[in-house]
Amino acid sequence: MKLSLRQLEIFVAVARQQSVSRAAEQLALSQSATSAALTELERQFDMQLFDRIGKRIRLNELGTSVLPRVTELIDRARELEGLLQAQDAPGELHVGATLTIGNYLGTLIVSDFMQRHPGSKVTLAVENTAHIIAKVASFELDLGLVEGRCQHPDIEVMHWGDDILEVFAGPDHPLARKRRLTPDDLAAADWIVREPGSGTRETFDLAVSGVLPAVNIKLELAHTEAIKRAVESGLGIGCISRLALREAFRRGSLVRLKTPFLKMDRQFLILLNKQKYRTSTSRQFIELCRKHMAAGLDDLMTTKIR
Repeated sequence: MKLSLRQLEIFVAVARQQSVSRAAEQLALSQSATSAALTELERQFDMQLFDRIGKRIRLNELGTSVLPRVTELIDRARELEGLLQAQDAPGELHVGATLTIGNYLGTLIVSDFMQRHPGSKVTLAVENTAHIIAKVASFELDLGLVEGRCQHPDIEVMHWGDDILEVFAGPDHPLARKRRLTPDDLAAADWIVREPGSGTRETFDLAVSGVLPAVNIKLELAHTEAIKRAVESGLGIGCISRLALREAFRRGSLVRLKTPFLKMDRQFLILLNKQKYRTSTSRQFIELCRKHMAAGLDDLMTTKIR
């Protein structure tokens, strides 16, 4: 054979990182060795897999077409290597999670997984839903954990669990002292919400559409903790996942606003590229996600990881 698994591994790393230097760092190789291996692969078949624009490198049409098959081959080779070494969960897993899931669930699940499977290596990237979808589609992530909708034709969507958003305010806010709220009350308030592209913002926009006569968005922030701080300081009212508000509600630094006229429930989803081979590591990780969700979010949030 003209090519080697090492060459293909380097190709996949460069494709994911879109950088020879970052790929070299990931593979613990020198930049020159990584570049030479990629150049040799292209030379052997007299073709180019990347477009090179100055110092930038980007997959071309041919590279994009072969990436799914090469990724599957590398995943299968790593799984075989682990089987021969009698490891429980060999190889690497690149997981993407939205801000809510990543900060309040993802880190707990990853920690539990790595304790159960010491031979595994899991990386967790926390970004908004739109970025997670794009990276799962381009094979940069093995799977994504999101709460926003996904209609990408190349991605398989698996229902994982359920969540609900809460409308909340500081204890001294005028609406916190009002016994019964109306849509007009919320329309007159200043809102502190997540940025467009996040699953939380998508659920919020759908919930208020057609129910509130208007929405006065004062601030758009990319972090739930920043939204909580802004609401605590009296800048307005907010709307984020119940997961992020448990402790604040318990302490009384924030209070729940009852809004039965708003439909705030949503689903947690697992995203997988339809063309990507599912390794034993990814299958076991998905199984653990479902196990924790079946046990209940309250247990996951309050029980110490074994």
